[in-house]
Amino acid sequence: MSLLLEPFTVRQLTLPNRIAVSPMCQYSSTDGLANDWHLVHLGSRAVGGAGLVFTEATAVTADGRITAQDLGLWNDEQIEPLQRITRFITAQGAVPGIQLAHAGRKASTWRPWLGKHGSVKPEDGGWVPVGPSPIAFDPQHTQPAKLDEEQIAGVIQAFVASARRALTAGFKVVEVHAAHGYLLHQFLSPLSNQRRDQYGGSFENRIRLVLQVTEAVRAVWPEELPVFVRVSATDWVEDGWNPDETVELARRFRTLGVDLIDVSSGGTAANAEIPTGPGYQTRFAERVRKESEIATGTVGMITEPAQAEHILRTCQADIIFLARELLRDPYWALHADDDLGGHKAVWPAQYQRATHRDQPIHESDLRD
Repeated sequence: MSLLLEPFTVRQLTLPNRIAVSPMCQYSSTDGLANDWHLVHLGSRAVGGAGLVFTEATAVTADGRITAQDLGLWNDEQIEPLQRITRFITAQGAVPGIQLAHAGRKASTWRPWLGKHGSVKPEDGGWVPVGPSPIAFDPQHTQPAKLDEEQIAGVIQAFVASARRALTAGFKVVEVHAAHGYLLHQFLSPLSNQRRDQYGGSFENRIRLVLQVTEAVRAVWPEELPVFVRVSATDWVEDGWNPDETVELARRFRTLGVDLIDVSSGGTAANAEIPTGPGYQTRFAERVRKESEIATGTVGMITEPAQAEHILRTCQADIIFLARELLRDPYWALHADDDLGGHKAVWPAQYQRATHRDQPIHESDLRD
């Protein structure tokens, strides 16, 4: 029996399997609004059998967007277009999840396919980003404005307000984005955080903001529904954020009622040399799972069902997050069922006549 295709229950929510669509930025919104692209992009992965479908990093403030075309949830107008998406995902038997984020010093950049690197200047439609310290990500990025403590309090409230809107929009899982060099991760890492107040310096001070955000989100999210946090386990740079700190932070998250740590890596240091390869991040998820005694998800160059099954069976993680592989094959989960011999997945009725090549041709097939 395949563990990958078994249900996974967290709090009072049961995912139909352990395959999750990882948040993947689409850079296709106007004024933060979801549109037909997001419906089809996310909906097709639900149709394809994924158990948990996450939105892209969804900005909690307008100036927290990575690009001006990011999805957002900083006002009530943005709720209804997302409701359309959560209704469809739910109708396919999947669970809709949302990742809430603030890009910090990595905000106001160009869409990646334009071939331009660095910040978009205000005169070109961008804005001045913010961060824990006035340290730019790299020479092509604008130096961020340092957040003061009143502004930090505003960031916390922005996450809370967006979480409330996410619940109204129909999401069942909320994930706090504290990875990939974005704002909350910037506070964690000594590479980007050189403050001398209660939010900088020591480990206890650097983790303060992400704990405050997570505790505040947990307080407004229903008790029966789970809260995830995505972290970068390491900056891959000496003197940066490291796996030991990640393990200790995960223990703190557990005491706050976090249900799962979504373990990734990198993103804070532009010069980091990351040794990528199949499953290169799973060891971090395994360590957090064992040493912090909390459920984990893992992501990063996981492409084959047997590979994902092995990760689960060897207790490296509890959920498999897929990104690029689901861009290549939206029906990966249904194909995984065939590969692993689970025989539990059911193709949509509209597609079933194409799933068995040895079936006889009917008159209706000749109309295609």
